[in-house]
Amino acid sequence: MSTAEKHLIVVCGPTASGKTKLAITIAKHFNAEIFSADARQFYREMNIGTAKPTAEELSEVQHHFINNLSIHDEYAAGKFEQEVMEQLEVYFQTKSVAVLCGGSGLFIRAVCEGLEDKTEISESIRQTVRELSLEDMQAKLLELDPEFYASVDIQNPRRLTRALEVILSSGQKMSAQHTGAKKDRPFSIHIIGTELPRDILYHQINQRVDQMIAEGLEAEATSLYPFRTLQPLQTVGYREWFDFIEGKQSREKTIELIKQNTRHYAKRQITWFNKTEHLQWFNPNQAEGILSHLAKEIHSVI
Repeated sequence: MSTAEKHLIVVCGPTASGKTKLAITIAKHFNAEIFSADARQFYREMNIGTAKPTAEELSEVQHHFINNLSIHDEYAAGKFEQEVMEQLEVYFQTKSVAVLCGGSGLFIRAVCEGLEDKTEISESIRQTVRELSLEDMQAKLLELDPEFYASVDIQNPRRLTRALEVILSSGQKMSAQHTGAKKDRPFSIHIIGTELPRDILYHQINQRVDQMIAEGLEAEATSLYPFRTLQPLQTVGYREWFDFIEGKQSREKTIELIKQNTRHYAKRQITWFNKTEHLQWFNPNQAEGILSHLAKEIHSVI
């Protein structure tokens, strides 16, 4: 498989910035299929709160890695890397272009650059870490690996959990594992970021939350409340409803917090992607210009 003949187009950016629509446009133009890199959309029990592509959008282009897991499954970026690479090896035997679309920066990095973290975690250590509160995990990580603590999103329990599991299982700090070494990939990579003025992005986030509420997000979160301690549910749009169910805040405050926390999440995504090498930002509504840019990039590699 020649690198010059095979191309992975990455569409990334903050939540509610138009990635799905743009990825579908790009995929249809290049006769490609879409591989999702939105970690929340893997789980079939989480639908409304994860803004999955609609049935109509899914019918337009073949999608992979959507509804492929249960919230009860154990999953990590390293496993995603392995599965995507295995599927792309088969995929590129008959197609020249694939599209990777999502806002989960670590999962995108896993495919584009590879991860070094392959530590196996025992069930006893996994259970020990799961019993810690977010504040306890933050304090423990600061004690054991202050370098990684300084760079990680300390509000993301999944990242904190994995870091502590690795340290307690192997004695190896996460900061020592992320050396910046990149794996060679048998395809060319072209990275597009979807960028909107901050006020427009925040308006779209607020509108999306309102739409989720109208579509029944509260009922979905209520149905998932018995499983609230599972890692996939430690995320914005669900945690707030769990607090509401437990009487910690009003319904009005819950909706306000979902909007606020989603905006904060978008800011962290932008910060992450701003550090991505070779990424070029575009307004997602400029599809014609983006397609022209990609055609030139792909032609220059060929």
